[in-house]
Amino acid sequence: MSDYSDRGNKDASITRTDNMPTLTPAHPESGPSHYVGSGGPFLIGDGMTGGYGGADILHDCTISVDKGEIAVIVGPNGAGKSTAMKAVFGMLNIHTGSVRLNGEDITALSPQARVNKGMGFVPQTNNIFTSMTVEENLEMGAFIRRDDISQTMEQVYELFPILRDKRRQPAGELSGGQRQQVAVGRALMTQPQVLMLDEPTAGVSPIVMDELFDRIIEVARTGISILMVEQNARQALEIADKGYVLVQGRNRYTDTGKALLADPEVRKSFLGG
Repeated sequence: MSDYSDRGNKDASITRTDNMPTLTPAHPESGPSHYVGSGGPFLIGDGMTGGYGGADILHDCTISVDKGEIAVIVGPNGAGKSTAMKAVFGMLNIHTGSVRLNGEDITALSPQARVNKGMGFVPQTNNIFTSMTVEENLEMGAFIRRDDISQTMEQVYELFPILRDKRRQPAGELSGGQRQQVAVGRALMTQPQVLMLDEPTAGVSPIVMDELFDRIIEVARTGISILMVEQNARQALEIADKGYVLVQGRNRYTDTGKALLADPEVRKSFLGG
């Protein structure tokens, strides 16, 4: 298990902090000192109530993340974690509440429009083009851009060196962990300000999970906000600046990752003691 106490594995061969890539956001003017919503979170789904057209799944649910912060959503199966993520990204309608990015109300915007605003989303499944090569997948990620994407692609290859080695290989031939790297890399090709990850470590080995978390830490260090849903709650909270425990679509606990890990009730009910 990685030691995340300093927001990163101490093994330089994994984190390469001496030569860490700088992933340039699409809208650098929206940095920490330039928030439109002064004093507010960079991204917030505020008081969200809604679902997929039937009974509500979310009930007055609030999720937020600041610039360069890692926010993690955890909870039992059926708690509404992925639904909350999709609501923030505009994939379902909410009839109460709002979503704001850098102070701008984006509640009515489509997911495509939110990508153009600087949001990147990596779903849990079906998140790569299996018949395309790794490099073609990354190129597809830059579909909204009209500028030179070569520098961003190089940054992705620095972050995930195995993708450079396999760039000519069909993505469908890769391991599960490598596919997830392709999916994250493709989202980074849009130069997002916010990267949303729906269970990025689902189905991978503990070693691969640790490496993926290390890479997520590196992305956050470049100033990109990370909002992540995770079933591996204990490990995810170890790297989280902020954690949300959802139960039946409602906020049950909200605190720093460290505080939630230390909370006896959270440990007993959601972390296995």
